[in-house]
Amino acid sequence: MAIYEKGMTKHATVFAPSDQPLEIALLVLPRASILEVASVLDPMRSANRHLGRAGFRWRVVSPGGAPVPLTCGIELPSSGPLSAANGADVLIVIAGYGQAEGANPRLVADLRRMAGRFFAIGGVDAGPWVVARAGLLDGHRATVHWEDLEDFALAHPQVEVVPDRFVISRNRFTAGGAAPAADLMLHLIGRRCGAALAGQVAGSFLYDAAVDGARPQRPGMLPAARDARLSGAMRVMSAHIEAPLPLAAVARQQGLSLRRLEQLFRAGLGQGPGAAYLDLRLQAARRMLVDTRHPVQEIALRCGFAEQSSFSRAFRRRFGMAPRALRASEVG
Repeated sequence: MAIYEKGMTKHATVFAPSDQPLEIALLVLPRASILEVASVLDPMRSANRHLGRAGFRWRVVSPGGAPVPLTCGIELPSSGPLSAANGADVLIVIAGYGQAEGANPRLVADLRRMAGRFFAIGGVDAGPWVVARAGLLDGHRATVHWEDLEDFALAHPQVEVVPDRFVISRNRFTAGGAAPAADLMLHLIGRRCGAALAGQVAGSFLYDAAVDGARPQRPGMLPAARDARLSGAMRVMSAHIEAPLPLAAVARQQGLSLRRLEQLFRAGLGQGPGAAYLDLRLQAARRMLVDTRHPVQEIALRCGFAEQSSFSRAFRRRFGMAPRALRASEVG
C-alpha cells in the first residue's frame, strides 16, 4: 500500500527515534470529552512549537463525517468520515459516554477493514471498547478507563486487560483517560524526538508526567489530603467495593488504630470512614446504573450489598430516588 512508502516498514514502531513527521488521525466519537481530545492534540502542537517544524501532523475524523458533539456542548470540527483517515500513520479512537451507540456495526466493520493501513492503532478512555469490538486488540495487553475494567475484561477475554495508565502492546496502545493520554503522548514525543523535548512540552503545561505507564490509574483519590494515610485508606476502600473490608482492616493497612482512622476522616472529609466507604459504593452503583445495562440486583451485589432492598434504601437516601427511577430519568 502507498502508506508503506513513507520510510517505515510495516512492522516498525512509531515509538522510535525519527525525524519524519508522524501523521495521526483521531476518530472522535460523540460524547467524548474535550479534555481527552486536548490531551492528545495539545502535546503534539507544543512539540511542533518547540521543534520549530512539523514533527507531528493530525486530523480529526468522525463516524459520519459531521462535527462531533462533545460532553461539554462544544462541537469539534471533523475532516470527514473514517475514510478520511487514509494516509495517516496512526489512528487513535477517542470515546467516552455512549460509545456503544456511537460505534455502530458499520463503523466497527470499516475500522476492521482499514486497520492494516495504519502502522499503529490506539484507544483512549472508552476508545479501547471500539478497537476491541473490531477484533483489533485480540492477543494484546490493553487498558481502559478504570470504571470499565471489569466489564471490559469480561466482554473481551481474548484481551489481556491491565489497570495501567497506558499500555503499549506491539502496534496497539491504549490509555485509561485524559491524564494517561497526556502521559502516553509525552512518551511518544520522548521516544521519537528525545526526552528533552518531552520535558519542554510537559513544562509548557506545568505537567508532571507519569514516566511509567504501568502505574495504576488511581494512585490516590485525595491528592490534596494533608495526611497520605487518608488518601491511602480511600484507595484501599475503592479497591474493595464488591466485598467491603471491615474498617479495622482498612486502618491496619495504613498502620492506624480504628480511632485514629476515624479522626483522620472527620478532620479531612467531615465524615466518618464508614459513611465515606458507603458513599464510594453508592457512587459506583450510580455510575453502573447510568453507564451500563446491568440488572439492578447485579449492581447491588457488585457494590457490596447482599440484599437489593438495603441497597435501594441506601441509594434513595443518598440520591433522593430509587435506583430504577434514576436509571429511567437518565435514559429519558
